[in-house]
Amino acid sequence: MGGLALVTIGSMVANLCSYLVHLPASRWLGPSGYGEFAVLLQLSLILAVPALALQTVVARQVVRGAGAAEMRALGYRIAVGSGLLAAALVPLAAVGLHTRPGTAAAALAAAPALVVLAVEQGLLQGARRFGRLAALLGVAGLGKLAFTVPGLLLGPGPALLGTTVGALVAAGIGRALAGSSGDGAPAGAGDAGGDAGGGERAGVRAVLGASSVQLVLVVFASLDLLLARPVLGPAAAGTYALGAVAAKVAFWLPQAVGVVFYPHLATPEHSTRALRTVAGLLTGLGLACVAGAAVCAPLATLLAGDEYRPVQGWLWLFAAQGALLALLQGLLLYAIAVERTRMALFAWAVVGIEAAVLLTWPRTVGEMITAAALCALAAVTVIGAVVRISAGRASGSRSPRSASRPAGAGRRTPR
Repeated sequence: MGGLALVTIGSMVANLCSYLVHLPASRWLGPSGYGEFAVLLQLSLILAVPALALQTVVARQVVRGAGAAEMRALGYRIAVGSGLLAAALVPLAAVGLHTRPGTAAAALAAAPALVVLAVEQGLLQGARRFGRLAALLGVAGLGKLAFTVPGLLLGPGPALLGTTVGALVAAGIGRALAGSSGDGAPAGAGDAGGDAGGGERAGVRAVLGASSVQLVLVVFASLDLLLARPVLGPAAAGTYALGAVAAKVAFWLPQAVGVVFYPHLATPEHSTRALRTVAGLLTGLGLACVAGAAVCAPLATLLAGDEYRPVQGWLWLFAAQGALLALLQGLLLYAIAVERTRMALFAWAVVGIEAAVLLTWPRTVGEMITAAALCALAAVTVIGAVVRISAGRASGSRSPRSASRPAGAGRRTPR
């Protein structure tokens, strides 16, 4: 619990620094420039999905006895692939999101940097060095703030390039903090990761599998913001981007719930009860975020300026969208815990429907967030039904066996 508290504090510092970047950006760049900055920043987070998955894979392999050198080699392979993908997407992002190619390149350069940083975070997590992990999370957030804000004085491109520099600096500090974490694992502790080549191949497959679920969550949390600029225009997209900050707060605020209850979700005897607890906590926190956004809405124009006044009345709905996405994340976390990641296919179907709706119906900020929130509600409803059926079948399949098993059944007689 002490380690969890430290990591939670580190995560809160990192998220706070991310949100603080938006305040000077919204004021200094103006609605049009801020819209370009926000949409490309969100796109770079989508390309960072392999980093989110890689950290969990590295941590697991370190627990099993893999060494730091092996895991860093895996990370460099993923970083190269991420960098090549980012380079290929630069012209597509520039055309599709109505941004300048140089600005798009500056944003997408952050993808491989975040992958390298994720390796060091995974090494610390797997070695259970939670104090250092919390420190690295805070350093990464402060680095983003320190290198991005000065770049805002020069425009969106230099500011976005600052996020890459901040991630690389944090990765260097993380390497010093992690050192050779995992290299001292006892012999036989990591048969699955003992062969470097086999461990790396298995790691790549594991990262790809985990990325499939992480990607649908990130796309769901980003799609409306990514489409706001081509659908609403530069000025309205900047206004929408400020409202989306409320959605991000409601989405990221309850992350500790998943961290605390994930082991229970992964335990068959407790998964159904833990699922109900997670859903209840996320629903309660979501309602609190919606109420808080409604009460604090006047601060939006006070902090960002009068030009953002049109979004003030919609902040509660932005928060509702973020809360629904947090609940969706909790449901898909259950799917990962019980190794039924195919449930994400239903979420992908709703993402496709949302893309079609957002490209054809909205013409104003209010219509855009209404459509996005309704699609988030639809995803929670569909995935919730699928998860409920799956959990019911799992409980039913366990009960007969446990009820009919005689005392002592399943125990092996010592030889």
